[in-house]
Amino acid sequence: MEYLTEIKVRGYHADFYGHVNNARYLEFFEEDRWAHLESTIDLLEWAAKGLSFLVVNINVNYRKAVGVGEIVHVSTEIEKIGRKSAVLLQKIILKRTGEVAADAKITFVIADRSGRAMTLEGEVRGQIERLGRSVPN
Repeated sequence: MEYLTEIKVRGYHADFYGHVNNARYLEFFEEDRWAHLESTIDLLEWAAKGLSFLVVNINVNYRKAVGVGEIVHVSTEIEKIGRKSAVLLQKIILKRTGEVAADAKITFVIADRSGRAMTLEGEVRGQIERLGRSVPN
């Protein structure tokens, strides 16, 4: 599985116990989503067309504590594309051991200028299909 994002865990990521705070995992996942979006989609073109990538649901499984000083890789792949929504599978993986520290399913829609979810078809669907197959430059 390819990843675009490598993060070194710093003190400000940690909670009282010295582990990555649960809310920070969401930020780590978001970093990789942005990396994939930027490497796959012309976001300025989407903005000009009034298109928005909107997360509508996130479910996270916390599998292993991650401490300060660890390096993690974040991966993203498309799990499924439906008529109006799609699901990404993301993982945070400890570089040192290859263990999955957390995984998440993120459901998203593409909204048009009116703010309504669009039917995922044509060029937009093609770009979404490539999201999970982005590779580092």
